[in-house]
Amino acid sequence: MFEYLNSWYRRYFTDPQAALLVVLLVIGFVIVFAMGKMLAPLIAAIIIAYLLEGPAQKIQRLHGSRSLAVVIVFLLFMTFLAFLLFGLLPILSRQLSQFFQEVPYMIANGQELLLKLPQQYPEIISEDAVWEVILAIKSGVSDLGQNVLSISLASIPAIITVLVYLILVPVMIFFFLKDKEIIVSWLTRFLPAERKLITEIWQEMDAQIGNYIRGKSNEILIIFAASLILFRLMDLNYASLLALVVGLSVLIPYIGAAVVTLPVALVAYFQWGLDSQFTWLMISYLILQFLDGNVLVPVLFSDAVNLHPIAIIVAILVFGGLWGFWGVFFAIPLATLVKALINIWPTTADYLQEASEETVEV
Repeated sequence: MFEYLNSWYRRYFTDPQAALLVVLLVIGFVIVFAMGKMLAPLIAAIIIAYLLEGPAQKIQRLHGSRSLAVVIVFLLFMTFLAFLLFGLLPILSRQLSQFFQEVPYMIANGQELLLKLPQQYPEIISEDAVWEVILAIKSGVSDLGQNVLSISLASIPAIITVLVYLILVPVMIFFFLKDKEIIVSWLTRFLPAERKLITEIWQEMDAQIGNYIRGKSNEILIIFAASLILFRLMDLNYASLLALVVGLSVLIPYIGAAVVTLPVALVAYFQWGLDSQFTWLMISYLILQFLDGNVLVPVLFSDAVNLHPIAIIVAILVFGGLWGFWGVFFAIPLATLVKALINIWPTTADYLQEASEETVEV
């Protein structure tokens, strides 16, 4: 056993660049895991600046001025942020308040519906089982109410945190865009001159992660807008709130679309019952989900690495458990990083071959 482990170690970790990569990965993981909350504004600014770098480069190629491109992209970003804060957020807050006010009515209506099931299907569903479900729902709603109350009591520190984010993050985004070359040049000073492996992995991941993050952001916006138009045309209650939930559901492939169908169907049922409007809404909603999975995703992610569904689900479970929402958002890029590391990781044979080639050249 010891001989096998020793052979495995010599095969994969004798390359100095591999050892350096391991050190960098461990340091990065420890920093994010241990100081993630403290560095959250910095990480958020880096992510948003990375998203805005693509449009900035396109404008720079058209006009030839980096400063002009940065100013245009930053102003567009601040306009979009202002729309979210002063246009969309008040609507979502109002609809969320109305939703919680109608929750007792929905529970009572749902309880009556559940109590009819033992009468209609006495051989399949018992009354005791129905009451267990009702008590579980009431307990869940009670816990949710307590959580909402605790959040409201802690709203003052949360408001201060949001204000800090609203000031610090845009400032850091602007300077990350403006001084990108200076920052990258300063960071590379701490890396060794021989960093071929790190460069190869970064080049591959830059293309793949960039495509994924920009594609996923565009997908969220498109699905949110399409859902909002559909729900508004059908005059569905809580249209903006449900559209936001549907848009964010694309963060979790396969699972998100299935889970978010339930609240849409429940709100439509409590509003209209099982009539034609309910049927047309669900048909239109399913068509939207079909177009998202079979048309929009292939177009937006044409350059993305193909990952097996099992790998995607495992990545969501692992990284989501480690870093919550952001872990889910970056689960696929992180899984792609792992795949790239496995494919590019040097072995002893590769290292010896490169050394022999260098010797022959000399």
